Amino acid sequence: MTVDEPGVPERRAASDPGSAPGPSAPADPPATADTAATADAPDTRDAPDTPAGDSRGAPGPATPEPSEPNPTQTSPSGGGAAGGTGAGGLGGPFDEGSGAGDPEDEPDPSALRIEELILGSQRQYTPFQAARAAGVSMELASRFWRAMGFADVGQARALTEADVLALRRLSGLVEAGLLSESMAVQVARSTGQTTARLADWQIDSFLMGLTEPPEPGMTRNEVTFPLVQLLLPELEEFLVYVWRRQLAAATGRVVQAQDDEEMVNRRQAIGFADLVGFTRLTRRLEDEELGELVEAFETTSADLVAAHGGRLIKALGDEILYVAEDAGTAAEIGLRLIETMANDETMPELRVGIAFGTMTTRMGDVFGNTVNLASRLTSIAPKDTVLVDGAFRAELTASGAAPESEKESEDLSGYRFALQPLYQRPVRGLGVVEPWLLRRRTQKG
Repeated sequence: MTVDEPGVPERRAASDPGSAPGPSAPADPPATADTAATADAPDTRDAPDTPAGDSRGAPGPATPEPSEPNPTQTSPSGGGAAGGTGAGGLGGPFDEGSGAGDPEDEPDPSALRIEELILGSQRQYTPFQAARAAGVSMELASRFWRAMGFADVGQARALTEADVLALRRLSGLVEAGLLSESMAVQVARSTGQTTARLADWQIDSFLMGLTEPPEPGMTRNEVTFPLVQLLLPELEEFLVYVWRRQLAAATGRVVQAQDDEEMVNRRQAIGFADLVGFTRLTRRLEDEELGELVEAFETTSADLVAAHGGRLIKALGDEILYVAEDAGTAAEIGLRLIETMANDETMPELRVGIAFGTMTTRMGDVFGNTVNLASRLTSIAPKDTVLVDGAFRAELTASGAAPESEKESEDLSGYRFALQPLYQRPVRGLGVVEPWLLRRRTQKG
């Protein structure tokens, strides 16, 4: 594989002498003959030692090496300069202070020790060098890095051998035909988004508390290093275990689908649960109290959804979105959420909307009119109630979980749920909807 040569990025602003280009693909027009000759000039300033004819794509000594982008120019994408803060936080390749040149910009040595412990290797590559060592173009490397959620760092020496290996693996999957390039970028993006939130959550949950200096004079870094050293292998093993479990469950859903159309555009129940009056709470509660309330709501909801056979798609602070394969499961979850929150005096009232129909799944999320309808039903539901649509009612009655008609059924003791029709009403963007009030049927009912 030949290595793409970097193009000519936009000229930096004169007021920003410290800017450096990011690892992004250039958006400029193709270089002219004059500029191409300049770009082809050999430059071995920072190149890692590579044997001649190395299979990774690095040129042999007889072949002129493509030069690295001029460090006096900025990325055409507007990416951060060297030393910009990356989305990955400590341990990511794009941390603040990764720039070179100014001693004051050098990262804290103790922080670097923790980063090297987590990553397993030292910083040694610029983005251009990492792409070259991996045998991929800067354009593809830039797409992968940004998809994973990392900021541009210009040509700072901020990447490690692990970053090179990751590029090789992703590009190798593309070369082998196992993934298309767009699919590989999706893999990078979904993994980056999921693990970024996971890492932040774990740090917020326990490391921030554990790293309080036990003795005066000790720094947080001095306490963090041994804790990370002990926790890292255990958390890594647990992460792989949970991921394999989730992958097995997701694969099972795919192979059990009747056909590809059913897998991509599936008929399921989709439910929203929304805390009532959350905006007023944000003005009344302190930040810490509000955070504790949101965490309690998300944790309780996630446990209930999982315990009763549903899947939590996402939590949005005061709202959760879940799916279930059948209407009975979705109904049970909706009512359980209402009942559980009502028994907690610290929680505001809850309202739930559920719809049944076709939805499209992409990158772990769901889309479509059925999702929109469930959201609209939630917005018009009275507090501490569950509203469902007509398609959901039809599924519930067809399964025998609710009667076709309350008045015409002589014996209602065998039904789990009761349905009460409400007035039809127009719903923005979806036309006229006939909502049904869902209740749990009591033994006496």
